[in-house]
Amino acid sequence: MKTIFENIVGSYTQRGDYLLPNLTLSDETENEIGVWGMRYKRYLKSNHRVLYYNFLTAGKLNNHLIDVDQRAQTLFEQTVKSLTEQERVTEKLKAENMMLWVRKMNNIRNRETEIVNKQVIYSRVGG
Repeated sequence: MKTIFENIVGSYTQRGDYLLPNLTLSDETENEIGVWGMRYKRYLKSNHRVLYYNFLTAGKLNNHLIDVDQRAQTLFEQTVKSLTEQERVTEKLKAENMMLWVRKMNNIRNRETEIVNKQVIYSRVGG
């Protein structure tokens, strides 16, 4: 008679008196995960370990991180574009006064990084 584990996915290896399940992680790669996904991974690993290991052992961690990364990147790009239009940070300004343009762009990007961190990275737990 097979165990539930054997019926669903796996097999066992005998080590002495114990039967240990043969567990493997999927062949997911991290090359598709960007800076936002890696930041979220560090946050999960440090602050929500049970959830992190649930995703990891289910083989869903990388897909979840890729999803978070894509959502964060989209929000970041859309808001940066919107703010540059609102604050008139244009190519014309860049040609006329490069240092002012750099200061304004850095300011916009830093503010938006804080917004994305707050709204996506540090508020997404399990979703």
